Amino acid sequence: MPINPRPDWKQRAQEFGFGFHTMYGEPYWDESAYYQFSLKQIEQDLEAPTEEIHQMCLDVVNRVVADDELMRRFCIPESHWEFVRNSWENGDPSLYSRLDFAYAGKGPAKLYENNADTPTSLFETGFWQWLWLEDNVDRGALPRQADQFNSLQEKLVNRFRDLQFLTPDRALHFACCKDTEEDRGTVQYLQDCAREAGISEYFVFIEDIGVDADGRFADLEDQVITWMFKLYPWEFMFREAYGTNLAGSNVRWLEPPWKSILSNKALLPTLWKLHPGHPNLLPAFFEDELSKAGNIGSLVRKPIFSREGANISLVEAGATSGDGGASELLSDGPYGEEGFIYQALHPLPKFGNSYTLVGSWLIDDEAAGISIREDSGLITQDSSRYLPHIIL
Repeated sequence: MPINPRPDWKQRAQEFGFGFHTMYGEPYWDESAYYQFSLKQIEQDLEAPTEEIHQMCLDVVNRVVADDELMRRFCIPESHWEFVRNSWENGDPSLYSRLDFAYAGKGPAKLYENNADTPTSLFETGFWQWLWLEDNVDRGALPRQADQFNSLQEKLVNRFRDLQFLTPDRALHFACCKDTEEDRGTVQYLQDCAREAGISEYFVFIEDIGVDADGRFADLEDQVITWMFKLYPWEFMFREAYGTNLAGSNVRWLEPPWKSILSNKALLPTLWKLHPGHPNLLPAFFEDELSKAGNIGSLVRKPIFSREGANISLVEAGATSGDGGASELLSDGPYGEEGFIYQALHPLPKFGNSYTLVGSWLIDDEAAGISIREDSGLITQDSSRYLPHIIL
């Protein structure tokens, strides 16, 4: 639905520290339009499936940690198997995750992937699009009864309170990489939520984390790290120079190590194998099981590890791991050495000139809101536009 942007929104963005509303010279935040949902669409087509699929995903973790062959399938380094298993068996708590769906407004939403380890766009979802709604209701551009599927900030603060109870007497360090304005903005927002929950918090860049003589993680102030939120994928953490110190470091991690199983594209064929024909799942297969794809048409090839829509290919029907079926590269990138999975092609719905992806957020086990990304191409990437939504 088209709408006039707030005349002062860029000034407001500056006031609230939203410096990455424009990226690479192109708009990232776009309030020239919004998406409108009915309450039924939200509750039945997005909220309920989100929570159901999340439970299905937790069941996958339970199966993978108990099976060496599956741990290999998921490319978890063998030297870290016990670290990941202990994390699950000890019930290490989670903070958040985001399921990405193709949803056209009718019919079942189809799961593309689970961003369970390092999802971004939290600030835009939990705070900024809610402020957009309030401002537009106040200025009469949206009806007074307009609502939004968005309890993200409230649930984040409450979850941090729960986590503090589960992790007493530990200050919480937050970390992300240098030179990533969007990641730093996400982490600053989470720091604000943690502070509101009464947690003592600190910040350190990933590149500045060190290990002391006793094998403990420490920041640049030589403060020992005992509890950390890291906006940095587990598959990267395992490869770091300090990877060998992870298991013995006595750090409580957010997200916990067992999330390395869920943020992994091997999840998709495993879900399909356990729940074939589920209305919210797309058929998906490991590379050595493509014979099971049968008469499925085109397939999308995704690396087992990848970020921001990188290294995606379209493979024509009849492809096998070694021959047959032409392949068209849709996006390039640095991923793929661990192998690939194949998912049935289900293009994103197109509204106007843009393809639209719905991200459905969970705080712990509860659905908490949605974010919407648009792109002129079929692949949603880090620069794809973010648009707000309402329920009416």
